[in-house]
Amino acid sequence: MSSQVTIPPDLPQLAAETTADRPWPLSLLSKKISEYVNRMSPLWVEGEVLQYTPRASSRVQFFTLRDLDEQVSINCKAWTNVVPQELAEGSRVVLRVKPDYWTGNGSLSLQVAEVRFAGVGDLLARLELLRKKLADEGLFSPSRKLPLPFLPRRIGLICGSNAKAKDDVIVNARARWPEVDFEIREVKVQGPLSPGQVMDALAELDAMAEVDVIVIARGGGSVEDLLPFSDEALVRAVVAATTPVVTAIGHEGDRPIVDDAADYRASTPTDAAKRIVPDVSEEKRILQEGLKRGRLAVDRRLTLAQSDLDTIRTRPVIANPDTLVTAREDDLGRMAARLSELVERGVVDAENALDALRRQLRSLSPQSILDRGYAVLRTPGTVVRSPDDVTVGDSIEALLASGRLELHVIAARSGDE
Repeated sequence: MSSQVTIPPDLPQLAAETTADRPWPLSLLSKKISEYVNRMSPLWVEGEVLQYTPRASSRVQFFTLRDLDEQVSINCKAWTNVVPQELAEGSRVVLRVKPDYWTGNGSLSLQVAEVRFAGVGDLLARLELLRKKLADEGLFSPSRKLPLPFLPRRIGLICGSNAKAKDDVIVNARARWPEVDFEIREVKVQGPLSPGQVMDALAELDAMAEVDVIVIARGGGSVEDLLPFSDEALVRAVVAATTPVVTAIGHEGDRPIVDDAADYRASTPTDAAKRIVPDVSEEKRILQEGLKRGRLAVDRRLTLAQSDLDTIRTRPVIANPDTLVTAREDDLGRMAARLSELVERGVVDAENALDALRRQLRSLSPQSILDRGYAVLRTPGTVVRSPDDVTVGDSIEALLASGRLELHVIAARSGDE
C-alpha cells in the first residue's frame, strides 16, 4: 500500500473544496484514486473468464472477468503458479483479488491471489483433472481398444428402465439386421446408485460368452445427470472388460469420461445401433455388386484367354504341326548332303596328300637312286665311299637296283689321279 498523497498547500486539501477557479491537476486526482483503491481490503469476487490465452513462458497470466448477469467486465492479472491449468474461457470462477489502480492511464484491474472454480465450472474442472489422470495412466490409449465384431451373436444392452435410449438402440439395430438378439439389463442411469448398478450389469454381461459386444446407453442430459458416467470406478471397469464396450451416454456435445474409456464412443443411441450391426440391405447390395464385378472379371478373363488361344491356333506351327517336322527334315537332308560332300572331299584331299608323300618318299628312297643305274659298293661292315677304303685284291659287293654282284678290286685310283 502506498503512503498518503501529500497535497500542495496552495491547492484545495479536499475534493469537495475544489472549484472551477481552483481545480486539482489530473495527476493528483489519479494519485488520490489510487490511494483510495489501495486502502480496499482483499475480497472474493465471482464471474466468468473471458479472453484468456495461457502463456507458457510467462510468469504472469492475463484474462478478463465478466459479471454473470450484467455487461460489466474488468481486467485481471495473476502469477502463473496461481492459475490452474484447467482455467479456460467460459470457466465460472470465484477469485480472491486485490483491486489495483494504474495511475499512468487511469485503468482499474484486479490482482488475483487465488482461483476457485464455482458451480458447474468447479465440477467440470474436477472432471477434467480426473480425465487427465486416467489419460496419463494410458487407459484411453487407442492401442488397448478392442475391435467391434462385424455381426455379434448377441448384444448386451445396459440402459434405463423403459428409456427412449433403449428403444433407439433396439429399433434401429433390428431395422438394419432383423435377426439381431439382445441381452438387456435395465439399471439406474442417474443418481448415486447408478455407477454401482452399471458396473454390476457390465460384469454380468462381460461374463457371458455369447455376448460379443456391450452397449451402455442413456441419451443425454445435464452435466449433473451424466456425472455417474464419469465415476472413476466405472471407467476402470469399462477398461478392464474383455468384451468390446460401446457407449451412447449423451448427445453430440456430451462427453462423460466413460466415453474416452470405451472401445467405441457413439454420439447417440441411434449411432450406436448403426455401428454395432451391419445394414442387411446394404450388405446384400455390396454382395450383389461383388458378384456382378466377379462375373464381369471372369468373363473378361475368359474372353482374353479365348482371344489368346485363337491367336495361338492361327500360328503355322499349331495350324499345321507337320510343317515343323518337314522343315527339320529338309534341314536334315541338306546337312546330310553337306556332310557327305565334306567327307568325300576330305577323302580325295587325303588321297592326294598321300600320293604326294609317297612320291616324295620314293624320290628320297635309295632304291630310286639304284633304279637310275647307280650301285652301292660295300665291304663287310661298311660302304665304300673312296678308293682309300679298299685295296687291290679285296672282294667287294655291288648292290644294284635288282640283285648283287661280287667284285674283286684290281686297281684303285683316287679322283685326282
